[in-house]
Amino acid sequence: MAEKIYIFDTTLRDGEQSAGVAFTPKEKLEIAKQLERIGVDVIEAGFPISSPGDMAAVKTISKEVRGTSICALARAVPADIDAAWEGICEAADPRIHVFINTSAIQIEHQLRMDPATVLDQAVSMVRYATKFTSNVEFSPMDATRTDPQFLYSIIEACINAGATTINVPDSVGYAIPEEFGTYFRDIFKNVSNIHRARVSVHAHNDLGLCSANTLSAIQNGVRQAEVTVNGIGERAGNTSLEEVAMAIRTRKDFLNYYTDINHKEIYRTSKLIETCSGMPIQWNKAIVGKNSFRHGSGMHWDEMSHQDETRGRIDPEAIGVPQGAQIIISKLSGRQAFRDKVAYLGFELTDEELERAFDAVQALSDKKANIDDRDIEAILIDQMRDLENPAWTLDHIQVSAGNNTTATATLTLRDPTGAIVKDAATGTGPIDAVYQAMNRITGIVPTLTEFSIKAITEGIDAQGEVTIRIEDEKGNMFIGRASETDIIVASARAYTKALNRLIYSTRPSRYPVVNADGP
Repeated sequence: MAEKIYIFDTTLRDGEQSAGVAFTPKEKLEIAKQLERIGVDVIEAGFPISSPGDMAAVKTISKEVRGTSICALARAVPADIDAAWEGICEAADPRIHVFINTSAIQIEHQLRMDPATVLDQAVSMVRYATKFTSNVEFSPMDATRTDPQFLYSIIEACINAGATTINVPDSVGYAIPEEFGTYFRDIFKNVSNIHRARVSVHAHNDLGLCSANTLSAIQNGVRQAEVTVNGIGERAGNTSLEEVAMAIRTRKDFLNYYTDINHKEIYRTSKLIETCSGMPIQWNKAIVGKNSFRHGSGMHWDEMSHQDETRGRIDPEAIGVPQGAQIIISKLSGRQAFRDKVAYLGFELTDEELERAFDAVQALSDKKANIDDRDIEAILIDQMRDLENPAWTLDHIQVSAGNNTTATATLTLRDPTGAIVKDAATGTGPIDAVYQAMNRITGIVPTLTEFSIKAITEGIDAQGEVTIRIEDEKGNMFIGRASETDIIVASARAYTKALNRLIYSTRPSRYPVVNADGP
């Protein structure tokens, strides 16, 4: 009989540790709702002690997402555990995830402790966490470089202290699949009470092996996989939710397991994370990449056209890639047809968001002959990414540029009161001129660290999607993203969004900022 593999999603915690990624509270809630919709068993909603934004987001998610367990991360110290419980205490099924460094190198250089002290602290803090909830997970950080005997001891002691899930992380992406499988077999052999806990795996992709390592761990007794959507995460990323879920689903002949993942929500979830994170999915990314279901070889295409099983083992529709009959949206479509299209695409919008999106689609229909689902998805996600109370909104833009003239941009912005502020600037090109004018109006001069444009659909009239990253004087990064048929306008809107995020981040903090990698 097939055994269930529990899916623990850490997109909102470890995924957000990707360089340059910073989700807004609104995005975090939308992502959490989508993770609930796709069927993950546990959502690691954040690290509440790290910032007031994380605390607020974890609290909101705990209140509004009721169909899955909500987890908060905490170092093995009382203040972290108190903050974690404050964040998740209203969740339907709250979990506290306690971690501590266990490898000799990290114990010496990061904790500056001895192993005996680390073991005592881990046990006392797991026991402390059980005062709040019986659902406690423990992670020995950098486990794959930890002395095996010490690892067995600390796992056994933490299970005795009340941990019900033991997560074994390959924190530095160090493991090789065969080695990793043996590693878990040894844990099951040498930890006498291991049967009292569910064993979990958390892998990193520094060697490009995290999905293989995760599957190897599952084959050797692990029953919880810690993953992120699109594999985003610290350094080279984490194990991809979609890769593990589809490997288990596709290779039932070899992997006698199952998950509760709704595979038809994979595409929608992947696109949401791509948009909110500002991290484009590489074309050849397994499962969700643009080329996953394309064939450049004529021989492969001929085979596919005669028999799906010859080359393609995964049906695009199985992961929710829009196919077949659709509700066609045009300038003649009414609001009800648009509302039905939004539901068909799997989005949940407020009436205000729906109205703004409808107006945007109608405006697009005057510029673009054929609107398809990708255009509408871009608009819907664009609307949902707007801050509820932006400091600045773009009202009007006019640009003059050419190969023998100085690029000049005239901008009109509105502040939160609706007051209009107008200014102009020159630049090395039209977009630089726009950004210089915006800096003059807002009084903020960040460093632009990334600027990219891609076409959402095919054709000369395609919308251009602009993604930018800016950096403040402290090195904090903020993302802006927008889509328009006019890439100058898209660039201006993306920059406005990034500036608003920067301004939003300067609100007063309740908790000191904590820098800790986690498992």
